[in-house]
Amino acid sequence: MVKRYANTALVYAVTAVIFGVFYREFTKFSHFTGKTNLSVMHTHYFLLGMFFFLILMLAEKSFSFSGQNTGKILIVYHLGLNIAGLGFLMRGLTQVWGTELSSKMDASISGIAGIGHILLGIGMILLLLKIRKKAA
Repeated sequence: MVKRYANTALVYAVTAVIFGVFYREFTKFSHFTGKTNLSVMHTHYFLLGMFFFLILMLAEKSFSFSGQNTGKILIVYHLGLNIAGLGFLMRGLTQVWGTELSSKMDASISGIAGIGHILLGIGMILLLLKIRKKAA
């Protein structure tokens, strides 16, 4: 599992860099100078992707917490992070393009990001509870 966590951290690091470059180049190409949700994708993927899985790697080496349910919890975590990222991407693109959204469409994009954050939180808490159980 240690290698899997390291590989996952690497994938999220590359994803974070791609979104960082995309944000910078896409806003420059679009002559956009305002605030956009695209700017937070880079940090979300670095912190909640790369750093979180590096911490899990160290926790696995120290406590060997991974078991049968860990894979299911990780699926919830991955889904949460990437659904939240999708919400940020959709919101950011509409901001840069200056798209007028109906109140329902605006709420839908917020809902997507919200569902992602909820799943992310559930996955994170369940993983931390597994670590705490093994650390005791």
